[in-house]
Amino acid sequence: MKNYIYAAAAALGLASPVMAASHLEDVTLQLKWVTQAQFAGYYVALEQGFYEEEGLNVTVLPGGPDIAPTQVIAGGGADVTVEWMPAALAAREKGLPLVNIAQPFKSSGMMLTCWGDVGIEGPESLVDRTLGVWFFGNEFPFLSWMAQLGIETDGKDENGVEVLKQGFNVDPLLQRQADCISTMTYNEYWQVIDSGVSPDELVTFKYEDQGVATLEDGLYVLEENLADPAFKDKMVRFVKASMKGWKWAEENPEDAAMIVLDYDEAGAQTEEHQIRMMGEVAKLTAGSNGALDPADYERTVQTLLAGGSDPVITVEPTGAYTLDITDAALE
Repeated sequence: MKNYIYAAAAALGLASPVMAASHLEDVTLQLKWVTQAQFAGYYVALEQGFYEEEGLNVTVLPGGPDIAPTQVIAGGGADVTVEWMPAALAAREKGLPLVNIAQPFKSSGMMLTCWGDVGIEGPESLVDRTLGVWFFGNEFPFLSWMAQLGIETDGKDENGVEVLKQGFNVDPLLQRQADCISTMTYNEYWQVIDSGVSPDELVTFKYEDQGVATLEDGLYVLEENLADPAFKDKMVRFVKASMKGWKWAEENPEDAAMIVLDYDEAGAQTEEHQIRMMGEVAKLTAGSNGALDPADYERTVQTLLAGGSDPVITVEPTGAYTLDITDAALE
């Protein structure tokens, strides 16, 4: 059908979609994880033509368990990447000059989900437990939290916990290999519920409630690229269109979830799960116009610095974010 439309357009002397696309500027976005409603705003912007309206031809690259966004952008495989600030700041301190140019997610969706029948009532009762933790940069908020609680992470005893390197699933909890696991409010928590577990069987600790929430799902670019006015202009248009997509998704969560499903080439997602995920993600993007709140940034930095003898970052970063892109995008 698409080929037929292109041929018909050519016969009429009209510009085909392919020809029109040749006049668009390319932008490649690397996602932090697989295609799902966590990234709905970008897929909506693609589907609704928001990027094209800004003169952009955007390619969205899904992530996965074997894909590190920071490595992709460092190797030139993407212009911009979705990343959590702890991982971005840790990478910056190690020499990869990532800069946050926008922050679509205002709140954190991270939490620890525990069995309620093992005697866990508050953070102080996490000691002498086995806790499932995601790594590949996702462990930083957890380690900072434990350091602030004075809980060691090198083994189970009255002062410490055993850290189980958790895969990106909920099996360690369901199989009782761990008393608690890492979950997101919009994804893994609901996988536990969908397995047949009742919410009243669980105890959850939201990082937001514990005062150790760090910023998630920001947009990052390499600092050197921001020295190019043309690149900066392209990012202004990219952020403007992306935030238009995010606000559309917030207002039309079910339709946004259906758009995400259309882009799920793996066919791994379900309609019910994506609609529910979009509803939860909308709570995290609510209140954000895309601009990073310096107070949220400072809270994240202080949380990461407060890591005791093993902090996530050792010095306060400089130049790790810019408001120039969102200031121009919001004009």
